[in-house]
Amino acid sequence: MLRRAGPSLRHFLLERNCSAGYSSCSSEAKMSRPVQARRLEGVDKNIWVEFVKLAATYSTVNLGQGFPDFPPPDFLKEEFTRAFSGEKHMLHQYTRAFGHPPLVKILAQLFGKLLGRDLDPMTNVMVTVGAYQALFCCFQAFVDEGDEVIIIEPFFDCYEPMVKMAGGTPVFIPLRPKAPKDGKLMSSADWKLDPAELASKFSERTKAIVLNSPNNPLGKVFSREELELIADLCVKHDVLCISDEVYEWLVYDGKEHVRIASLRGMWDRTVSIGSAGKTFSVTGWKVGWTVGPNRLLQHIRTVHQNSVYHCATAAQEVVAQGFQREFEHYGKPDSYFVQMPKEMQQKRDQLVQSLVAVGMKPIVPEGTYFLVADISEFKSDVPDVPNSDEPYDSRFAKWMVKNKGLAAIPLSAFYCGPHKNNYNSFIRFCFAKEEATLKAADDILQKWKLEKTTP
Repeated sequence: MLRRAGPSLRHFLLERNCSAGYSSCSSEAKMSRPVQARRLEGVDKNIWVEFVKLAATYSTVNLGQGFPDFPPPDFLKEEFTRAFSGEKHMLHQYTRAFGHPPLVKILAQLFGKLLGRDLDPMTNVMVTVGAYQALFCCFQAFVDEGDEVIIIEPFFDCYEPMVKMAGGTPVFIPLRPKAPKDGKLMSSADWKLDPAELASKFSERTKAIVLNSPNNPLGKVFSREELELIADLCVKHDVLCISDEVYEWLVYDGKEHVRIASLRGMWDRTVSIGSAGKTFSVTGWKVGWTVGPNRLLQHIRTVHQNSVYHCATAAQEVVAQGFQREFEHYGKPDSYFVQMPKEMQQKRDQLVQSLVAVGMKPIVPEGTYFLVADISEFKSDVPDVPNSDEPYDSRFAKWMVKNKGLAAIPLSAFYCGPHKNNYNSFIRFCFAKEEATLKAADDILQKWKLEKTTP
């Protein structure tokens, strides 16, 4: 296991190679691992399937799913048109399996600059079918039966089943809210890890921790101090960090997105995951990537080449051109990475005002597309049902979409089963929407407010 490898991770790599068939290993070693089921039960119930169907059936305004309803930047649309209408007919064929050369080259340049190290585009970067596949490849590559993976709650809901599908055991640690004393709105920064509680989750069985910063659904941007706490524990226990950073460019109020791979001792044990969908507002293109040391990425490449094998060539080409443009404009006022968070912060503030006006208590996010709101004041609208197994926020969200035409996602969807009722008075909204969409949502909320105040 990784923890026994020491700082060099040598033993970890030998074990990975052994289990993957890269080198010979004894039958005794193979048989010594505890055997667990690597498949989930064949149940297709999923929060997204259920709420997407409800939104399509009832909603006037959908602030549930996390995708923009506005177009990508003009420069990216122009590159898209050029790629499909030009003479580059090979863009319709296979490219390099681990990433289109122009894309991995510019990603290595950009992230090398951000991480302060020279990156080899062929060994330190791999392109995936969205960040989703990057996550799947990581869990399949590194997690074995008997391994534990620490997941910070609330969490993007695929982490738990992906760990289980790899044969691992999720170990959950919550971000705990602390209300501000000055009466101001709560911020996502007010949700924190307890250092002693976090330390207690690391054990001899811990293989990895999943970090998501900025965090979906809270919008929390982990501070440098918080990341150093996680990093110190990873180094102490020789644990991997799978760092989901898909919202890295969507950070507000002057906050800093710190990449945990840049901290002392973390490059050699971190796989950083990014997304063109979140970076350029093109979630349907499904282009993601991993960045990390070759000794980790080589195992991810093995999973990738034996599953999807390849990502859409033309989409990679367009994303490469988009990053090339942004690399040249990095830090300048006309950079999309500078303009986009300013626009998104305005959208966030607009939705905050709308929710406050109707009586909800928004938790102001430091980053991402998302805003979580406390619905405790609405118990009279949707009374609790005694002895119900369904969390209150789930029933509230269903009631809201059916009766008010406004779709959101219950926060309990982002907790493991035993913890779903611990924070069941919150719902998540997506504010990555056009002005007209946010105005329509405000109209619904204003009408709702009027109904609540009219005798």
